[in-house]
Amino acid sequence: MFVALAALAAAAAQPAPSPAAAPPASPRSEPAAPPVAQLQAKEVRRYTAPEARQGVAVDDTHFYAITNSHIGKYDKQSGRKLGEWVGDKRRIRHLNSCVAADAQLVCANSNFPQVPMASSVEIFDTATMRHIRSIPFGMRLGSLTWVEKRDGQWWAGFANYDTKGGEPGRDHRFTLVATFDDQWRMTGGYRLPDSVLERFAPMSNSGGSWGADGLLYLTGHDLPEIYVLAAPGEGPVMEHVATIAAPLEGQAWAWDRSAPRRIFGITRKAGEVVVMDLPKVR
Repeated sequence: MFVALAALAAAAAQPAPSPAAAPPASPRSEPAAPPVAQLQAKEVRRYTAPEARQGVAVDDTHFYAITNSHIGKYDKQSGRKLGEWVGDKRRIRHLNSCVAADAQLVCANSNFPQVPMASSVEIFDTATMRHIRSIPFGMRLGSLTWVEKRDGQWWAGFANYDTKGGEPGRDHRFTLVATFDDQWRMTGGYRLPDSVLERFAPMSNSGGSWGADGLLYLTGHDLPEIYVLAAPGEGPVMEHVATIAAPLEGQAWAWDRSAPRRIFGITRKAGEVVVMDLPKVR
């Protein structure tokens, strides 16, 4: 009995075996993004236009070269200048882009590089080049860089910057696309995917417009590229489906709706308007 008790005591004094170590948790990985198509635009023609520093708009018969407070109207066939609008730089400081629709130019204006960022929509008559209306946005979600109407609502791009013209706490990653009703009340919006935002850095989105194919085409500030995005069926982030190498220097551009897949862009260093055809994406 004494031997048995001693054996039990000795066994109890031994340390308990360590439990088996749990296998390390595998890191959670994001689903792989769909591949982004790499495409090439084809240059068709160039025009000289000294106002082509911020963007260009186009309709059936004319194009409109845009700089900060100045718009030049040109004949699309000959490239001859036909008229202009010259604004007060204190009031309309930085026209970023315009879109031609219903005999009007609808333009995005901001106070870049001043902060806090403030913006407005400025509307002009294309026949007379007279300024006819201003819609002040005040301070919103960034600097308004492009605007157009599609399917009964307004779409607009708001830029945010890392350095010049940016505000503390918001960098290029805060660039977004927003929607508005006819009273300019915000109705929704999308974040842009990281694969596009990283191409904007340290600047932001400068031009944008919807294609007839239902895809959104965006440009940055400098790079000779057009980014093609799709609105997701769910969620707040747009999908990057293609990048098109193009003979432009970022900035604002416009579809020539009178010709399939044709756009007008600019090279700001040379003061030129460049006409090009885009490949089909889908």
